[in-house]
Amino acid sequence: MSSFRSKIKRRLERYIELDPDGIRYTVMATILKVREVTVESLCDMLSKKFKVTHKKVASMVGYIHSKLGILHAHKQSYKTPIVYTLRDEYVDLVKSVLNLNQPENRPTTA
Repeated sequence: MSSFRSKIKRRLERYIELDPDGIRYTVMATILKVREVTVESLCDMLSKKFKVTHKKVASMVGYIHSKLGILHAHKQSYKTPIVYTLRDEYVDLVKSVLNLNQPENRPTTA
């Protein structure tokens, strides 16, 4: 694994490990499953299970896009929302990190 991919993997692992309520895990699992999301669609999906605001979801997606670098952002025109797509070269990396950090596999901090 290249050093660049290993840095991304470490950042993604850390990002998910610091998630006390499972929302980050769910965000990554949802992005992996549907592959293409907008902040609005992701917010709608997450609001069924978690108490989230549009701002909180936008912040998470922005972090995943800018700091982790595993999403591609595309905007058709200035009137349309940004569509985020999971980059093909990181699908296997995300799957492996999510498998290691499944909620039932995580140690509890009680």
